[in-house]
Amino acid sequence: MAIKVGDTAPNFNLPDQNGKNVSLGDFRGQKSVVLYFYPKDDTPGCTLESCAFRDEYEVFKAAGAEVIGVSGDSRESHQRFASKHNLPFILLSDQGDKVRKQYGATTGFGFIPGRVTYVVDQNGIVQYVFDSMLNFKGHVEEALKTLQTLAAK
Repeated sequence: MAIKVGDTAPNFNLPDQNGKNVSLGDFRGQKSVVLYFYPKDDTPGCTLESCAFRDEYEVFKAAGAEVIGVSGDSRESHQRFASKHNLPFILLSDQGDKVRKQYGATTGFGFIPGRVTYVVDQNGIVQYVFDSMLNFKGHVEEALKTLQTLAAK
C-alpha cells in the first residue's frame, strides 16, 4: 500500500554514503525531510534529478528541510555518485528495496524502481507526494512549493 498525504511516514534505519546509519526519526521535531526515491546512481535521469536537488540544497536548508535520496545502490556506489556530482545531502542505501516497498515507491513503467518524492513535516506526517518518472526537476520544484506553503501556515 502506497503512503499518501496525511499518513505518518514510516520510520527506517539505513546506511548513508559514509556508512553512518540514518533514521527518519532523527529529524522528527527538528526539521522537515524531502525524501526522494530514485532508480539508480549515475544514470541520466537520476543524475539530472539529484543535481537539481543539489542546486537548490541551500534553499531547502533555509526552508528548514533536509534532503535525503534513497535507492537500492550500495553505499560505495552512493559515495562515488555523491563525489562525482558534488551532492551535499544524504544518500541512503536501500539494498533489497525494503524501505521503497514500505513507502509504495515500487515501480516505474512496470519494471524499474519508481521515482517518488515525499515531503515529510517535522511531526513525521507526509504533506506531499510527487510521483513522476520523467519530470526530474518537478520533484525539486514541487517539494519547494510544499515547504513554502508549510512555512506560511
